Amino acid sequence: MKKSLIELKDLARIARGDILKMTTVADSGHPGGSMSSIDMYLSVLNRANLFPDNPYDPDRDRIIVSHGHTSPGYYVALARMGFVNIEDVITGFRHVGSVYEGHVTRGIPGVEWSTGNLGQGLSAGVGMALAAKLTNKNYKVYVFSSDGESAKGQIAEARRTARKENLNNLIVLLDYNDIQISGRARDILYVNIAAEYRAAGWNVIEIDGHDLKQINDALEIAENQKIGPSVIVAKTIIGKGVSFMENTPSYHGKALSLEELDKALKELGLENDVHKYIEKRKELSLKREENNYPNIELDVEVGEGKNYKKGEKVANRNAFGNAIADLAVLNKDKFPVVAVDCDLKPSVKLEKFEKVNPDGYIQIGIEEHNAATIAGALSISGVLTFFADFGVFGLDEVFNQQRLNDINRTNLKTVVTHCGTDVGEDGKTHHEINYIGIVRNYYHTKLIVPCDANQTDKVVRYAAKTPGNIIIAVGRSNLPVLLDEEGEVFYDENYEFRYGEVDLLRKGEELTILTYGSFTHIAVEASDILRKDGIKISVIGVPSPLCFDIKSFRKYIEGKIVLTLEDHNVNSGLANELSRAMIENSIYPKSFQPLGLKDYAPSGTNKDILKLSGLDVDSLIIKIKDLIVKK
Repeated sequence: MKKSLIELKDLARIARGDILKMTTVADSGHPGGSMSSIDMYLSVLNRANLFPDNPYDPDRDRIIVSHGHTSPGYYVALARMGFVNIEDVITGFRHVGSVYEGHVTRGIPGVEWSTGNLGQGLSAGVGMALAAKLTNKNYKVYVFSSDGESAKGQIAEARRTARKENLNNLIVLLDYNDIQISGRARDILYVNIAAEYRAAGWNVIEIDGHDLKQINDALEIAENQKIGPSVIVAKTIIGKGVSFMENTPSYHGKALSLEELDKALKELGLENDVHKYIEKRKELSLKREENNYPNIELDVEVGEGKNYKKGEKVANRNAFGNAIADLAVLNKDKFPVVAVDCDLKPSVKLEKFEKVNPDGYIQIGIEEHNAATIAGALSISGVLTFFADFGVFGLDEVFNQQRLNDINRTNLKTVVTHCGTDVGEDGKTHHEINYIGIVRNYYHTKLIVPCDANQTDKVVRYAAKTPGNIIIAVGRSNLPVLLDEEGEVFYDENYEFRYGEVDLLRKGEELTILTYGSFTHIAVEASDILRKDGIKISVIGVPSPLCFDIKSFRKYIEGKIVLTLEDHNVNSGLANELSRAMIENSIYPKSFQPLGLKDYAPSGTNKDILKLSGLDVDSLIIKIKDLIVKK
């Protein structure tokens, strides 16, 4: 039952006391901003289409708290509106055994997105609002933001996208208390927030953020807009409600002492029962239950797949483009299939996808940070989402955004092209030679580097039907379709990709090469040439370089000369993963030679770069013969 403004006003007073208690009990947190945002939190929760008894109803409105450090305010608002237990919130805030972490955390009922890295919340809101349009849902998306983070560039990116897509179901409530850690926001870096939103084509409403009637009147206007998104710029007072805290920067991230808390609670007219919570906190376990990440599950039809023929040369990026277009057609009547692009459509091979599925082609422009977060938010909202980009832009440049996707356990399929030095002449700024090392730092993201077009097709379809974040790394150039030792297609129509499995492409005796991606054909070609000279070497394709069972190919390593061959920084690629696996499993090769890039490569043809780096077929053959002779 919705509360009256009088009831909300009294609830806000109580909530301010809760905020102060929980931060004092935790002896940390951000009470000041929580107290300036609490009136807006309660107002939105009071009127939004939300269901405390069924918090993950697919038709619910969505709420994103971009300035995640105001978690005390939002947690308390959720508790006072019936989503969670207030005693658990006050007792457990910032305790390792509690779900109520220092920044809002997805999986708590009413929390749609883990935040804390300022500036990303609006992009997540854009993704969810866009998902509502694509899935023909009527829900609204409310994004709470702050003045301090408004200087960040990603917010400007998100503003432009929201207006381009006419997201009239998107409402931003901006807490303008003019204070951040170092002092007055206007003194640190002045931003004319209302003017910037107006310039981006938004509907702008300016209010007193502590006047409940103004808040609700503004929401009424914003919720009924027909054209464009809306922002409510709310002038507020940090620490509102406690005289000695108001307009004081030090309370941005400082909990009150017990003496200060007692003084504040008396001013608010509230009982000081903080010692009860302090004692209860001592009894909390260090362990807690895992959070629930309620992604909307999709029943994906993957089809039979495309088979590339013997003798063909096909770029893995082309195989991706063909596969994703096929997926769009196969699933068009089930759910939206989306490809998020950053002005690279012909390079990442999305032309065919756009032709068969124009509504699913989302052009973000040259805004990679915004695109990565939008794609992550789309992927948990009933939309099969692919984010296609060059490797350096889709991984290196957006490491933080992809990290937050990992934290939020999204269902994003990122396909990065032009990996390794396979963008030759563009030079070192465009050579993606870190993709294994980067993804190694994520805990919940798979990495797949397919070895040819046929495997790429199977991998894209596997990724589409497999829940969770998956990154597929491919090169630029046409590659030969890989053949087995009898000269037939290796990854034929009977092949099924399984994450973690390796592929024995050639079987030899005393030397084994482990490789992946666009270098696989180099190792296979070298093996076939050496075989004519009576030298048989093993070649193992490792398309899942961060996950493989070394015991399954132990006999090809133990006591053998082992090489890793990779178009990657030699210090952070497969060589590292294999070394660790050998040590952990007490497997000892006769010798081990990591072959890869030892420095940034210059501009030049891919052929010349490989030769310069000693990674072409001829150089590899010389290396192998030298190793075998020296055995």
